[in-house]
Amino acid sequence: MTARLDFTSEAFFRDPPKAIAALRMSGPLVATRFPLVGDVWITTTHDATAQVLKDGATFTLRKEDGDVAALRWWMPSFVRTIANNMLTMDEPDHTRLRSIVDEAFRRRAIVAMEPRIRAIADGLADELFAEGRPADLIQRYARILPLAVISELLGLPLADRPKFIAWGNAMSSLTNVVSFFRLLWAFRKMRSYLEQQLQAARVQGGEGLIAELVQVEREGARITPDEMVSMVFLLLAAGSETTTHLISGSAYELLRSPGLRNWLEQDWSRAGLAVEEFLRFVSPVQFSKPRYVRRDVEVEGVRLKKGDRVMVMLAAANMDPAMHDRPESLDLERKPNRHLSFGTGIHFCLGHQLARIEAACALEALFVRWPKLGLAVDPSHIHWRKRPGIRMIAKLPVTAEIHGTFAAAAPAMADRSPVRAE
Repeated sequence: MTARLDFTSEAFFRDPPKAIAALRMSGPLVATRFPLVGDVWITTTHDATAQVLKDGATFTLRKEDGDVAALRWWMPSFVRTIANNMLTMDEPDHTRLRSIVDEAFRRRAIVAMEPRIRAIADGLADELFAEGRPADLIQRYARILPLAVISELLGLPLADRPKFIAWGNAMSSLTNVVSFFRLLWAFRKMRSYLEQQLQAARVQGGEGLIAELVQVEREGARITPDEMVSMVFLLLAAGSETTTHLISGSAYELLRSPGLRNWLEQDWSRAGLAVEEFLRFVSPVQFSKPRYVRRDVEVEGVRLKKGDRVMVMLAAANMDPAMHDRPESLDLERKPNRHLSFGTGIHFCLGHQLARIEAACALEALFVRWPKLGLAVDPSHIHWRKRPGIRMIAKLPVTAEIHGTFAAAAPAMADRSPVRAE
C-alpha cells in the first residue's frame, strides 16, 4: 500500500508534527511517491533514519551503474556534473573530496570566523528597513547573511552578491518538473560563473577556498576540474540555502511566541541551546537525497528489496516521541536534544558548526538591533514555498514595532515553562 501525503502542501508545512504523526502510524518505513523522485520508501522514526544513514554499504547514493540515485534519465549532463559531488559519493571518493575542504570547516576555524559573522549580521540588521517598511526578513536579511559568509569563505567577489541572491531565489522556486526546467537556466549560469572563478584563480591566485582548491589541483590531482566545479557549487548552494531557512524559520517562531522571545532576550548566551531546538523543530532540511538499496534488508521490521529506493525523513526523526519528550512542542531548554538535522554517518553535514554560529549571530543581531521587531501580518498569512524536501517560508514581512494584534495571535505558552510553545 502506498501512502498518499502531499509533501508540498501548505497544511504539511504549516504543521509538520501533525502530518508526521499520522504518517508514522503506517510504520517506521512507508512506501510513497515523492515529487520529482517517484516511488520511494521514506523513514518515519529516529532509529530507521539513523540505520539508513549509517549503513552506506547497504544504502548507497549511487546505482549499480555508478549513476547518482537521485538523478532521472531526462536530466541534462551539466546537472549530472553538478550533482556529482561529495554529498552524493560513497567511499572512498567521499573521503578523498571531503578531506580537501575539511580543515576549513573544523570547529576552531569556524569559531575564528565568529567575529566577522557577527559584524556582517550587525550590518545587515542596521540596513533591514533601508528600502522601506515593512521589510521581507528573508530577502533583506536571512538570505543575504549566509551568502555573504560563504562567499567570503570561498573568496568570491562581494560585488557578485546580487547574482547569488538571484540564483538562490531560483532554487527556492523549485516545486515540480516545470519549475525544474526553469531552474536549469540558473544552474547553467552558476556553472559558467564558477568555472570562470576557478580559471581566474588558476591564473591570478587569490584568497579563500577556491584558491586552495586550485593549489590542491596543482599539487596532486586529487580532484578533477569537474569535481572542483561541483565542490564549489555544493559549498555555495548548501552553505547558504538551508541556513537561510533556519534563520527565517527561527525568527518566525520567536516573532509569534513572546514567551520564547523574552526568555532568549534575557540572556543571549542561551542562543546556542535555542538554535539546537530550532534545528530540531524547524527542520529546514526535511529529507535526505534518495538512496539505492544494494541488497535485501530489514529496517525496523520492514523488508526492503534490492533495487528499492529510500529517503530518510529527517523531520520525522526529529519528531519521534521515542526519542524526544513532547516532540510537537518547541522547547528552547530541551536537553538532551538528539536531533538529526545534520544527518549522521559519513555524510554528517560538513558545515554544521558554521550554520549554528550563523543562526545564533543572526538572531542576536536582529533582535538586539530591533527590540520591538514584529510581524507585519497575522501569522495565518505566512505561507511556505511548495518546494519538496525543504521547509521554507515564502515571505516574512516584519515591522520595526510589535503589532499588538499579531503578537496576541501567538500560540499559548505551556504552563510549566516560559520557553515551551505548544
